[in-house]
Amino acid sequence: MADKAQIQEAIKTQGEVVRKLKTEKASKEQIDEEVAKLLELKARLGGDDGKQTFVLKTAKGTRDYNPKQMAIRERVFNTIVSCFKRHGAETIDTPVFELKETLTGKYGEDSKLIYDLKDQGGELLSLRYDLTVPFARYLAMNKITNIKRYHIAKVYRRDNPAMTRGRYREFYQCDFDIAGQYDPMIPDAECLKIVHEILSELDLGDFRIKVNDRRILDGMFAVCGVPDEKFRTMCSTVDKLDKMSWEDVKNEMVNEKGLAPEAADQIGEYVSLQGGMDLAEKLLQDPRLSQSKQACAGLTDMKQLFIYLQLFRVTDKVVFDLSLARGLDYYTGVIYEAVLTQSGPVPAPPQEQNGAAGEEAVSVGSVAGGGRYDGLVGMFDPKGRKVPCVGVSIGIERVFSIMEQKAEASAEKVRTTETQVMVASAQKNLLEERLKLAAELWDSGIKAEVMYKKNPKLLSQLQHCEDSGIPLVAILGEQELKDGVVKLRNVASREEVDVSRAELVDEIKSRTLQ
Repeated sequence: MADKAQIQEAIKTQGEVVRKLKTEKASKEQIDEEVAKLLELKARLGGDDGKQTFVLKTAKGTRDYNPKQMAIRERVFNTIVSCFKRHGAETIDTPVFELKETLTGKYGEDSKLIYDLKDQGGELLSLRYDLTVPFARYLAMNKITNIKRYHIAKVYRRDNPAMTRGRYREFYQCDFDIAGQYDPMIPDAECLKIVHEILSELDLGDFRIKVNDRRILDGMFAVCGVPDEKFRTMCSTVDKLDKMSWEDVKNEMVNEKGLAPEAADQIGEYVSLQGGMDLAEKLLQDPRLSQSKQACAGLTDMKQLFIYLQLFRVTDKVVFDLSLARGLDYYTGVIYEAVLTQSGPVPAPPQEQNGAAGEEAVSVGSVAGGGRYDGLVGMFDPKGRKVPCVGVSIGIERVFSIMEQKAEASAEKVRTTETQVMVASAQKNLLEERLKLAAELWDSGIKAEVMYKKNPKLLSQLQHCEDSGIPLVAILGEQELKDGVVKLRNVASREEVDVSRAELVDEIKSRTLQ
């Protein structure tokens, strides 16, 4: 039974890890993660009868959301959806799995993170990795040439989960995309305006939106002497600059990816540049960069973009940053990423934007990203017909973790139900009357609750309202029934007024609307 002895030893070691984390007051997520490992080891050992015991846990890289967390989520979703609708978007939905070949070859180095499913009845399937590729497939399949759509749904990545840092294998994406042939930079500017609106409204703290252009990057790589076939892999490396020092990035370019050191040094000079329209104008005069047609086209568009962003009044938060690369293969033009800039302990970004997997970050994290992908729909069209697209994805998991932290820190009471009124009674034997009144309120569209007891104490009914934040109580008693009234009590102020049955619905509506 050497195997059993090994497991017992592992249980002992893992127990020490858990105890140490508890004494060091580590985060709840971290402790939960290590406890889950301990339970798994204990299950492998089996119970007294030698049978393996079943461990109740969520699958690796996934989590449950309690009512409080869901209430915060709904609030965030409502803010985002109302912004998308304000900008005239309609919504679609696509299957959670696609044919494997639909997803293959669209994500560059991230393709290894796609979840492949077992062959079921002759179709090789994979779980969707993002919402952008399914959107492009949908456009090509239905021959749609213009649409403005949003899509909020779960996506899946076989990443190494780091639950304590907000990185999951199953998470939501919130995407907004504009497809169609339009004059340059108008839809692109609107996408950036949307990011600005959502982040301002969610009040997550200070942020900035970095913009760049794939054509400027490719032009820069070309004039710095990067071979064509290394453009995409260099993009993935430059994309790590927000998490790694220039020395480490240069080391990866030269030692791991075989780039000449002098080419890397030239790239280093460019990627340190940041600015606005002035930087685009300056780079158009740059003796090296101006030799690239691609870069010039990107810089001219960047100037136009900043003109529109000024009209939209968002330039205070937007910066033209040559180090922004976004590692996905499908981007063809403008790319952007929104990052939080406040200092202090902020959870590191997850990997859920339209972009490459995020790593650990200190005090700054990406909360939205996107860009222009004019070639993606054409990859699915039998005749290669292109539909230009630009879109943005809100990094919703990261936003949630920040909102949850803020709620915890402020000890804010988060309501998990929307009940407007509790139907209560002060005396015994009034269950039928309570149920009758509850039905009247429900039929009038009022959110009401009633206690599932024949004769509940009035105090316990009022306590339930206090605990769950229900603002009003409609109290029935013998006298009220005779007089055809209901005693309406304000839970917070404890004031009571008699309201006639006929006017009760309007009275509740007017009070809960305030």
